[in-house]
Amino acid sequence: MSRKPTVVCIASYEKGLAFLQQMAAEGCTVVLLTAHKLRDAAWPWDAITETHTFSDTAEPAEVLELVMKISRHTHIDRVVALDEFDLEAAALVREEMRLPGMGQSTTRHFRDKLAMRVCAQAAGIPVPEFIGALNHEDMHHYMASTQGPWLLKPRTSAAAIGIRSIYQEQDLWNALDELGDRQTGFLLERFIPGRVFHVNSCIWNRQVLLQAAHGYGAPPMSLMQSGGVFTTRTLDRDSDDAAALRALDAELLPALGMVSGVTHSEFIRADEDGSFYFLETAARVGGAYIAELLEFSTGINPWREWARMEAAMALGHSYTLSPHFESYAGSVITLARQEQPDLSAYDDAEIVFRLPKHHHAGLIVRSNSVERVEDLLEDYRDRFMQDFCASMPAPDRPTS
Repeated sequence: MSRKPTVVCIASYEKGLAFLQQMAAEGCTVVLLTAHKLRDAAWPWDAITETHTFSDTAEPAEVLELVMKISRHTHIDRVVALDEFDLEAAALVREEMRLPGMGQSTTRHFRDKLAMRVCAQAAGIPVPEFIGALNHEDMHHYMASTQGPWLLKPRTSAAAIGIRSIYQEQDLWNALDELGDRQTGFLLERFIPGRVFHVNSCIWNRQVLLQAAHGYGAPPMSLMQSGGVFTTRTLDRDSDDAAALRALDAELLPALGMVSGVTHSEFIRADEDGSFYFLETAARVGGAYIAELLEFSTGINPWREWARMEAAMALGHSYTLSPHFESYAGSVITLARQEQPDLSAYDDAEIVFRLPKHHHAGLIVRSNSVERVEDLLEDYRDRFMQDFCASMPAPDRPTS
């Protein structure tokens, strides 16, 4: 290609700054599309050639219209969604412009919880019993044949937003009456008590090149609904849990149609039988500073690695995974009562990152000992509860 390839990056939230910087460093022209409210955010302006904005409540059709106007004077080679809520807009643009990357059908496997469950189940991957909130007679039979309680989940939300607990059948009908015509955007799933894990992966040409298995402390759903302290840590790489999670993830991603990119997948190990069940996946970098956690435990920043993949595809170059290592890291984060929490009392040598965000307290620790990371997180979790922890009602919809 004689000209620099142009990559349009869609971001409804302020994230992916390292991605934008790396794309420019790789020799691509970066065009940023973001919401009006973020037009003056702290984007890496030296890496961005053009910026355009869409309304703060834009639907995919509005983003498509904006991209089509840009394409009149700019050759567009690739489109990337930096946030999960932008995946559908990016897929629509690719379909309209016949650009490479995930189209609308494959994107649904990483965006729609019903679609990803159907696909995973067809591939033989265990999932909690589920049904789409479509036919009421089928839902009645489902509840009669499965053990409660259940969870009524939005099909295209994230971070446990909008999930409702269902304890008896009348709870379901009350919830569906309240939802009205929006009910078909939900699914019903058997609630399985257990510990939740996540696997973050880099994939190139359908080959999984890097997998990092982690275990949450309290399940993210309970933290979203009740508050508390968020923790996650690298699992012992030689443990049976880590091996089982890597195997499931490696089986899952090709079944969903992932070719090249980064993913964040979640699984639960059931208390009742010790088996792992698939919960959900996303074709994006994990939130809650998981990118930094990965960088400290492996040397791989998933934002930058993803950008290297996209640039290689845009430029027609080969790609190899960046050099990496194996260490252990863990994070502890909470909403804080204080605007600027004082973390000076936390001075262990293993601390490698302090969260720079108002009304949040957060640390990342790193060690070559998985036991040391576990001990620090247990200590910090209890101290964070006393020193900082605040709570607020769970949002009905995502916020930036």
